[in-house]
Amino acid sequence: MRWQPGLRASIALTVVMVTLVATGVVALVTYRLQVGATLDRFSASAHASFESDAQQARQFIVKTAPTGSEVDKVAEYMEGRLGLSGWAVINLKPTSGPVSRWVRGEYTSVAASPGLGNQRWPANQVEPAQGQRSAASWATIHGDTRLVLMGPVNSDLLLVETYTTKKLDSELAQLRRQLLVVALVVVVLGAAAGILAARRIQRRVRIAATAAQRLGSGALDTRLPVRGRDELADLAMSFNTMAHQLSESIAQLRRKDQQQRRFVADVAHDLRTPLASMLAATESLRSADPDDRERSAELVGTQVRRLSALVEDLLEMSRFDAGAADFRPEPLDLTALVADAIAMTAPEVEIGLSTLGDAAMTGDPRRLHTIVRNLLTNALRHGGQPITVTIDGRGTDWVRVVVADSGPGLPDDLAPYVFDRFVRGDRARQHTEGSGLGLAIAYENAVLHGGHIDVTNVDGAVFTLVVPRVRSGGELVE
Repeated sequence: MRWQPGLRASIALTVVMVTLVATGVVALVTYRLQVGATLDRFSASAHASFESDAQQARQFIVKTAPTGSEVDKVAEYMEGRLGLSGWAVINLKPTSGPVSRWVRGEYTSVAASPGLGNQRWPANQVEPAQGQRSAASWATIHGDTRLVLMGPVNSDLLLVETYTTKKLDSELAQLRRQLLVVALVVVVLGAAAGILAARRIQRRVRIAATAAQRLGSGALDTRLPVRGRDELADLAMSFNTMAHQLSESIAQLRRKDQQQRRFVADVAHDLRTPLASMLAATESLRSADPDDRERSAELVGTQVRRLSALVEDLLEMSRFDAGAADFRPEPLDLTALVADAIAMTAPEVEIGLSTLGDAAMTGDPRRLHTIVRNLLTNALRHGGQPITVTIDGRGTDWVRVVVADSGPGLPDDLAPYVFDRFVRGDRARQHTEGSGLGLAIAYENAVLHGGHIDVTNVDGAVFTLVVPRVRSGGELVE
């Protein structure tokens, strides 16, 4: 089975690998630069020393007596020279002393320090060095790496000096050890930092995982602490936003469920009363007394009309819930529409109507008519006279219709739920002809126009319909 590292191990391994690679690259580059600089200094020092020896050897030849060969004089000078790992003399001119032999493409030394007497020098290095100040090359002599410098003392008389790199190699080896120790320390520190960072990140991820489990188990108030401005902080903010929206959605679903249960119970209750009355009236229709049959027929008609109105209201609410409510806007005069609604709802009651500003607007006349009728019916049944209706058209983009009664007002505990379905106060329950859907239908019609209905108590209940003059995206324009 293939090993799959966890988050903490992955982060730690990644940090260690990055640290190791970066440290290795830096150490290698540092070593290469240091080696180059050291070799340059070593070569420059060797060249300076060689040029000095060649010049001193030429001067020594001139200053000494004319006895002896030039080769012997150069050898005498070099024997007194200290600090060299080796030297040799190559002579190509018979007048200067013993001549170096040419053997298989190499020249022999005519004089040399111990250890270089048998050393041969390639012709491709000796011959070009005759016309140069000095020529440098690297060679391995007796297992020792040396810098070989070759240059003329006089014409056809060449001096060879070798400089060992043992001390240089020792210094570079020490540098490699130091860089290795530094690299190991950096890797260890990087690994420790990676483990700490991985532990910190893992802890925050585990907190998020635990919060997600709690949220999934039903703890909708679960939230994550937001620290810093990194990606994990963004994750915590997104989680909190999701949890908030989820809790609101679930709370809304629960409210909908409770509303649905109450809806079914209220419908069953409202259906039971007229059905019971109709059943009793049906039994009375069998009576021989004509007056009893007439009263029973009248009762049956009343309850049938009540059931018909209830069914129609229920169908209207179902259309709102399904988003299938028909909306047919057209230009209209709100004053004329409200006056017609007053005449239809309360023909025998004097209701004051006043208009401020322009009452022209665009809306669905049937639904606006229903809103005003339901507000007036509510004021007549549960409020008190006098009742006034005020149309406020002074706004540029909106129109208000205020229906105010002089009754006892709306109870404080009922105000938040007055537009819910089947909500009725204590006084309303005495009016069995009401279904408790009038204000709910009025509010849904207002929302369909992009408006809303507010309710307050000012010497009675005051219902205010606010709708835009022209519907804009289903939202109120203010």
